[in-house]
Amino acid sequence: MTQARPLLNDRATMRVTINDMAEALGLTKSTVSRALNGYSDIAEATQLRVKRMAETLNYQPLSHAQAIKTGRTRSIGLVLQLSDHDAHRPFLAEFLAGVSRGASAEGYTLTVASADDGDHMIATFQELLRDRKADGFVLPRAMVKDKRVEMLRDAHVPFILFGRQDEDHGCCWHDIRGEDAMCDAVLHLASLGHERIGFINGGMIYSYAGLRRVGFNTGMAAANLKVDPDLIVEDAVTVEQGAEAARMLMKVPDRPTAVVCAVDHAALGVYRTAAALDLQIGVDLSVIGYDGILEGAHAQPQLSTFAVDTQASGKRLASLLVRRIRGEPAEKLRETVPAIFLDRGSVGPNKTKLH
Repeated sequence: MTQARPLLNDRATMRVTINDMAEALGLTKSTVSRALNGYSDIAEATQLRVKRMAETLNYQPLSHAQAIKTGRTRSIGLVLQLSDHDAHRPFLAEFLAGVSRGASAEGYTLTVASADDGDHMIATFQELLRDRKADGFVLPRAMVKDKRVEMLRDAHVPFILFGRQDEDHGCCWHDIRGEDAMCDAVLHLASLGHERIGFINGGMIYSYAGLRRVGFNTGMAAANLKVDPDLIVEDAVTVEQGAEAARMLMKVPDRPTAVVCAVDHAALGVYRTAAALDLQIGVDLSVIGYDGILEGAHAQPQLSTFAVDTQASGKRLASLLVRRIRGEPAEKLRETVPAIFLDRGSVGPNKTKLH
């Protein structure tokens, strides 16, 4: 006597298998599997149809079996360098939340590890790869000479940069156009009569610093203003370094009436120096930063800055990385978005031009 087969929707007595899915859809088992894993050779309409059926039947793949069959862990990795100046800042929590949500939306998890310094960073990546803890990696804070990129590219492991690279073979990225922000900052200050505009750049080991220097120079040229090398200071990423950079600028005989900073922490350092010199921010000295950190909103006066939605960027990075893991070409997965200017109390007209 032949035993009757349980119905597909009898979820209490059986686990729905990929064979059940294929039979219900009239597709091959291979097509269903590739559709569930987002392979680009399966039409979007078919992928949607398969995923809807999976939801209807409450199909739950066995993760370990799936990893064996596909060679994937369905996890993306991120390694944090604890020696970074702002590794514990609140924006990092927002960034991680965004990456995690973006991964979850694609059916992936997020594996986070930490490293003490650059050498430990590479060793950590190698350990994660050896233990098959991630299918690909998000690389925050792209560097000019990025050993992470070199290692992962040589190992043919998918990755995505939060930033950009000059040697861009095999690189995909999501980035904020900081160079446009610096240009716009200069033009805004020039429209208020400022001609002596200083620039405090960030860490020169990072790709963003070169781009923001180009943006500053572009803005000065567009405003028909001369760039004075004495009004340029680089490698300021903390409040203390920003304060020291501002002290250097204020010692120049024809000191700046406005300063553009590549990072908000340096801009808040300018506040500290201005207070020591009895200069009123927004009146005697205008300041524009970049990042949109919470401390800027609490400064007196509030810091005018270009804000970045780090949670949205994290989510987008995860989404693009999963597409890369699924086989899309890196060169097709490159995008940049603008920062948003918050025009607050730290910018005012050049007093010397008011009379």
